[in-house]
Amino acid sequence: QVQLVESGGGLVQPGGSLRLSCAASGMTFSAYAMGWYRQAPGKQRELVASINSYGSTNYVDSVKGRFTISRDNAKNTVFLQMNSLKPEDTAVYYCNRIVSRVSWGQGAQVTVSS
Repeated sequence: QVQLVESGGGLVQPGGSLRLSCAASGMTFSAYAMGWYRQAPGKQRELVASINSYGSTNYVDSVKGRFTISRDNAKNTVFLQMNSLKPEDTAVYYCNRIVSRVSWGQGAQVTVSS
């Protein structure tokens, strides 16, 4: 059974940084494009960053130049480095496959506030 476990969330001031990690198990991790999604209160979940099997990345416009997605296939882990955080980045962040998504993990709460 595929399991995704996010970690690294927290409370940070505007302009600060956080690094999220997502450990995957029960799947051939290197074969899948992976993404980081977020869901803010009262809003739909959105894809903010993705990385394919070859390391090519894509970002939603609102995070370009501030967020960096990466992966370590040897450790079955995908990361999201978030810099220059803004209050509007506050959300629960989830990882999942881009295609054939599996059950969502518990997510990582990110709160950007002074």
